[in-house]
Amino acid sequence: MSIIHEKVRSGHLPTAGSLNASSRPSRISIPNFSDVRVPGTQPPSIKTPKTPKTPADEAIDFFSSDSQPGEQPIQVYLLELDYDGGPSPGKDYIRLPPPLRPYIVRVSLKAGTPATRNGVFKTNFPLDGGAFERLTFCERELPTTFSKAITIDLPISHAGAFAYWVEYDEEPVGDAPPNRVKGREGYFNVDPALAVKRRAPVLDKNGRPLSVSQGGGVLTDTDSHITLDGITMLTLVSKWMGPMSGWRTHLQEASQRGYNMIHFTPMQQRGDSLSPYSIFNQRAYDRGLFDDNWKGSDEEGVALVKNMLKEARNDFGLMSLTDVVLNHTAQNSDWLLDHPEAGYSPFNSPHLIPAFELDDCFVKFASNLSSRGLPTSIDSERDLETLMDALRQDVGKLNMWQFYVLDPVKGREEVKAALEANNVHAWSGPDVVGHSFSDIANTLRSQGLIRNLDIMGPRYNRSIDPAVSAGVLKAAYPGVNNNDTLADNWVQIANVINVPLYEEWNTDTDIALNQVRDRAKYNRLDENGPKFGPITAKLGIADQYFSRIPRNERTAKFDEHELAVANNGWIWNADPLINFATSASKAYLQRQVIAWGDCVKLRYGAGPQDNPWLWQWMTDYVGELAQTFDGFRLDNCHSTPLHVGVAMLDAARSINPNLYVCAELFTGSAEKDLYFVSRLGINSLIREAYNGGSPKEFSGLLYNFGLNKPIGSMDEACLTIAGELPPPPHILGPTRPARITPLMGSKPHALVFDLTHDNEAPLEKRSAEDALATGALVAFADCAVASNKGFDDLYPKLLNLVSDNRLYETAGSEEYRGTSRVKRVLNLLHSEMMLEGYNEAYVHQEGDYIMMQRVSPITHKGYLLIAHTAFGWTKGKKDRGDIAPFRLNRTRAEFVLAASLDVTSYEIPADPKTIRGLPSQLIDLELISPSHTSDANGDYAEITVPDHFPPGSIAVFRTHMPDTDPGLETVCRAHADEMVVELDLVDLNVLLFRAESEERDVTNGQEGPYRVPDMAELTYCGLEGWMPALNWIMSHNDLGHPLCNHLRSGTWALDYVHVRLERQLGLFPRLAGPIKWLKERFDKIKSTVPDFLRPKYFAIVVYAAYQAATKAALEQQSEFVTNGHEFTKALALTALQMHGTVISASIDPRKAVPSLAAGLPHFARSWGRTWGRDCAISLRGLFLTTGMFEPARKHILALMSLVQHGLIPNLIDSCRTPRYNSRDSPWWMLQNIQDYTLMAPNGVAILNEQVKRRFPKDESWVPWDDARAYSETSTLAELIHEVLERHARGIHFREHNAGPNLDEHMRDEGFNIDIEVDWNTGFVHGGNAFNCGTWMDKNGSSSKAGNDGLPGSPRDGAPVEIQGLLKSTVRWLARLSSSGQFPVNGVNAIVDGQEKFVSFQDWNDLLQNNFERCFYIPKSSDAAQDAQHEVTTGYVNRRGIYKDVRGSGAGREYADYRLRPNFSVAMTVAPELFDPDHALGALHIADNVLRGPMGMKTLDPSDLMYRGDYDNANDTSDPTVAQGWNYHNGPEWGWPLGFFLRAYLHFDTRVGRGRNDPNETLHYLHKLLLRPREHIATDSWAGLPELCNSNGSFCHDSCPTQAWSSSTLLDFLQEVQLFEY
Repeated sequence: MSIIHEKVRSGHLPTAGSLNASSRPSRISIPNFSDVRVPGTQPPSIKTPKTPKTPADEAIDFFSSDSQPGEQPIQVYLLELDYDGGPSPGKDYIRLPPPLRPYIVRVSLKAGTPATRNGVFKTNFPLDGGAFERLTFCERELPTTFSKAITIDLPISHAGAFAYWVEYDEEPVGDAPPNRVKGREGYFNVDPALAVKRRAPVLDKNGRPLSVSQGGGVLTDTDSHITLDGITMLTLVSKWMGPMSGWRTHLQEASQRGYNMIHFTPMQQRGDSLSPYSIFNQRAYDRGLFDDNWKGSDEEGVALVKNMLKEARNDFGLMSLTDVVLNHTAQNSDWLLDHPEAGYSPFNSPHLIPAFELDDCFVKFASNLSSRGLPTSIDSERDLETLMDALRQDVGKLNMWQFYVLDPVKGREEVKAALEANNVHAWSGPDVVGHSFSDIANTLRSQGLIRNLDIMGPRYNRSIDPAVSAGVLKAAYPGVNNNDTLADNWVQIANVINVPLYEEWNTDTDIALNQVRDRAKYNRLDENGPKFGPITAKLGIADQYFSRIPRNERTAKFDEHELAVANNGWIWNADPLINFATSASKAYLQRQVIAWGDCVKLRYGAGPQDNPWLWQWMTDYVGELAQTFDGFRLDNCHSTPLHVGVAMLDAARSINPNLYVCAELFTGSAEKDLYFVSRLGINSLIREAYNGGSPKEFSGLLYNFGLNKPIGSMDEACLTIAGELPPPPHILGPTRPARITPLMGSKPHALVFDLTHDNEAPLEKRSAEDALATGALVAFADCAVASNKGFDDLYPKLLNLVSDNRLYETAGSEEYRGTSRVKRVLNLLHSEMMLEGYNEAYVHQEGDYIMMQRVSPITHKGYLLIAHTAFGWTKGKKDRGDIAPFRLNRTRAEFVLAASLDVTSYEIPADPKTIRGLPSQLIDLELISPSHTSDANGDYAEITVPDHFPPGSIAVFRTHMPDTDPGLETVCRAHADEMVVELDLVDLNVLLFRAESEERDVTNGQEGPYRVPDMAELTYCGLEGWMPALNWIMSHNDLGHPLCNHLRSGTWALDYVHVRLERQLGLFPRLAGPIKWLKERFDKIKSTVPDFLRPKYFAIVVYAAYQAATKAALEQQSEFVTNGHEFTKALALTALQMHGTVISASIDPRKAVPSLAAGLPHFARSWGRTWGRDCAISLRGLFLTTGMFEPARKHILALMSLVQHGLIPNLIDSCRTPRYNSRDSPWWMLQNIQDYTLMAPNGVAILNEQVKRRFPKDESWVPWDDARAYSETSTLAELIHEVLERHARGIHFREHNAGPNLDEHMRDEGFNIDIEVDWNTGFVHGGNAFNCGTWMDKNGSSSKAGNDGLPGSPRDGAPVEIQGLLKSTVRWLARLSSSGQFPVNGVNAIVDGQEKFVSFQDWNDLLQNNFERCFYIPKSSDAAQDAQHEVTTGYVNRRGIYKDVRGSGAGREYADYRLRPNFSVAMTVAPELFDPDHALGALHIADNVLRGPMGMKTLDPSDLMYRGDYDNANDTSDPTVAQGWNYHNGPEWGWPLGFFLRAYLHFDTRVGRGRNDPNETLHYLHKLLLRPREHIATDSWAGLPELCNSNGSFCHDSCPTQAWSSSTLLDFLQEVQLFEY
């Protein structure tokens, strides 16, 4: 259903200023962050500013335009939200492709769920056109509907990071207006559209590499769009490239090596350290980029860089990316002299004062070592300990404890002054009179009265308000009037408060000094440390945490503390969401920061209002870069305040909407990674191959980050369906064909580096030879890939970005160093595989070998790489190792290349000017010819690794699957709807369902459910049985699932699917169509598909057949079902589960005809399948609401043929040997007939149908095959009248064949059936203490416990639901007879021993006049109230309810007063019996007391007999639970829930909360269905259970799917639809 209302509100983010292509951009407007949003809170709404045509406007234009002939379907991505309007688990982050053509994200909410209560969908995607603004939120009011799913279509037109949520009304409490609830936020990131020049193929037609001179990989004049997986990036350190005048050589080299993007380290002016990441001036490029004699301005430098990057794109096919450094600036940045407020200083951040004093102490300590006779270098542990002892003494002299504690001396003076001035705040806290100093101190702490307790500040920053102190002293010492005494007491209290504060000081000091010691040891002693050498003022014993801005003319106006600004750094395992420079952290005080002495941490505050100049300066910096570069790498992303990153990237994307953003996060948590990615819109997270410490770890890394989808993935292939797309809301346009794909959640996209520029070289971490293997494996990954020049050129070690100022060595055309010749081929293949859709991959590791394969799921073409990794333990070795041949089933393989790397020396001569790699040579290995042969499983290729394949070697092959049809997916789905077109619902029962006992019954034991090793047994033999496993596999691409393993192992499952149908063809001839359809497809799969693809195609066939079958079933049902939501459809399909043909059970004893099972699997066959009561309760929901009128008619006539003694049996045994001991079954059946006459087309005609009676009218018992059986007939109307008249005259008989042969556990009295009408009230009474004639029919069977033969709930007397059903029947018959539609208008009754005619109307009135008086238990305990009702006060356990029974037998009178759920049946079928206010009150009590998550408790928990957990195997001596005696004394049954809901709907909309707005009632009742709704969608039985144990817990003795549990909820949902429309 599309949205019918819309509002747009917003907050504002002014549009960024336009940029001139040849100059720096104008100042970019920055957001006003005074209303900056804290995660989990709602931002203000603001009006969307309209701009000139934006991508969002163009999307609106697109969907408004006419569709074109042959137009491709629109892609629709379906995002289903959870019940609370938030994203479903695992779907809170969604990554979407670049919208090269606009597409739709369809957000879907289930009807009637809590989020639809006056719900509003909000998103900052500009749905109505205009520019994106972070705090601009478009709103869509959700329609109030309870019968159809709600959808919101979002036309996606441009890249970016967007948020959404649903806001709705909380369920109201009392008469107060409801609170608004903001649902959980979800995020969707849209990838940027990237374009580069297309290249010629790198391989010739024979699959051999082409050189540049041969045209291999050369640039063409055509641009092509690439996805993020097509990125091949190379890092170049700009300072090592030399002046830009010589850059074309570098660019040509990178282009020839197959790269399409250059990552430039920062090119801005550098600070004193000369590190590219210590930026002196963010708005100017480093002068080293230009020739020595260049005298241009900063603006001209910007233009030159832009022109160079334009050349890189146009001439070399290279996009550009640079680091954006937001978190710090160089410590000597010139602008800090004017704006020291940009950093964290003791002046603007007083919590840093103690950290600064400590840092100052360390600086002075390092300057005076010689004069103090202390070691000036650390050459041993002894030197270190000597220095640390001296440092600890210096720190002690600082009296740092004063930063922690209260000042008791000053406090005494202040308290005394307050007392003398009577400035006393009266104490209102806990009692303190007579308490000890310690108790009072603890009270003050617990009451939060110590100021600044959680943050540091100046000395004695912590205190308590003197007026408060005076108040507590007055309260604690009421008899003390001497102010000096009171002030002295205050000193004692303060001293106690200070005890833990002194401990805090000691702890912090110990931590800080230990950090200094450990850092000094690493820097100067450890073998793997930098070995700094002597301690100097500049290079002290500890990292310098604060830079001192020099005092001069420009800084003279600033306080000294303003000029001490905190240096940036990083912390091990820090929480990235906490800024360690703020008062929330003690990182600087505890010396946890590994500081970068050349960088000052920038202080952004909460928003621009806190530091306007800094925000504008950095926003302009980011804007210039966005105009210049195609992408950003966010430096130090995890330490950059999140709101800063969001604002800066928004500003950048306002200039360059298709900006590519990557970052390296060190959060230590996948959840936190996702937090940053989703909010910042990070397109790729940087991962590094060299983080894998072994081949196994490395292959795992490739699997996790370099494998987009596994080969044979199913999600898109199986779950995408065709559909139609109406124009999005408020857009006038055509309906278009659509391709709808469900979204399953996303993980962050990966940019996998073989090695980043700031990590150790291969020679240092593994071996130099490994560079070839690792570089090849990374290039083969199905993700963005990257390297750095030092890796390709085999640099022997990590270079120092700060101190190394040499220049790169470059190669001429077609001159390759290191691994670059092979890397070129693999990089170009990487791009080609992306463009050709090779987006499925496989990774296999065996020993030191890793194999990767890339395949197109459409063409089945691909490439395969075998790499012999060279970890450190292989260094110097040349052997191939042990590796078995690689077998590729139904695949042909062709050799492309093979190479190894020969490093001739691991040392290179020092070169003061040029950076060079290790001397090496790429060796082309001999051709490896795959063998091609076949076995019983078909053709296969086998690749044997040659004898000479030393560590570091690689081999590449081209693959294809000649027998696998590229159109096989389409073939597998084709004509599925035609396959089922001839099937009726009984045929579909066989195709879709069938429990084991049903299947074995029909196939003479030959077939049962399929068994898959290591997997739970399938619940159904039909297609539904496969779906729980397949749904999981398809949505998660879980190809390691046991079912997939089994399918790869053989074709047995494929055969089973159609062979089981073939065995039943004689009974169900129309199954020939599905058999043929399935067999044709499975035969094609078996003969052409390799085993590793078999799970995919099996899933496609089974899922297509399943969809077609369920669609066919639903289309044969009512509009209520076909137009209903997913819950309605799922419940309706249980009608198919339960209704089918078996041989051993029928509703005609002479032949097998379809019958309704009570539940599966326990009630599937033979005498236990169809039950009179269950059938009568279930027919309305399962058959009538679903439009299955003919099965309903047949069951009605069959059951009514069994009328005898005025009763209908519950146990019918296929109409062979029915048992007549059910007092409620006839009334349920008559209610069902009434429903049929009202719901079926011309339903009243059924009353005139002739029914052949199973027994003669004289009620003699005859076998079913006796000649007298079915020899007499009556009309259905006559049988209905017979039931009423027999009750009116009294029913008294003893069951046929009474005794142990009939029921071994029933006592003799229990076989006596006695039923009468009390003509004083009109109520039907019956039963005794030894039989149980209603649905609560558990009879005890434990001799050990003594309950054998004793019903757990006999309910003799007048059960409340029977009176309601009776009232409904006589009301109906009175109406029918008055209109001439029923042949009689009453019954000949026995009243006081005399025959008397009683009209239906009189009987109706009698019931109406007595019910409330006899059944209601007044809410008030006033005796007068009880006297007006038939209440014996002593038996009352709970008031304001309706009795469960009237007239329980002697000694069990209390049973009348039990609270059970049965009264809601009477309320539903005969609501006129009840006082509406009383009824609603009773329903409220049942709601609070009886309702469980999945059903209704069968007894009040306050009842002494309540036992909530049913266990039929209980063999204890406790009679209340033995052998499951408590079956109906507590466990929560499903079917009464439907009646409760219907009753509640009726009365609450008349006298309750819903009387003014029925939606209030409907929302509440639908909330109660959330658990059943979830259960039927996820349980393998695809139904609702018979019962649950306490609080909805699983009951192992329950049928997992029960007919009446689903039926009564269908009844409710249909009433909702009728109510709604």
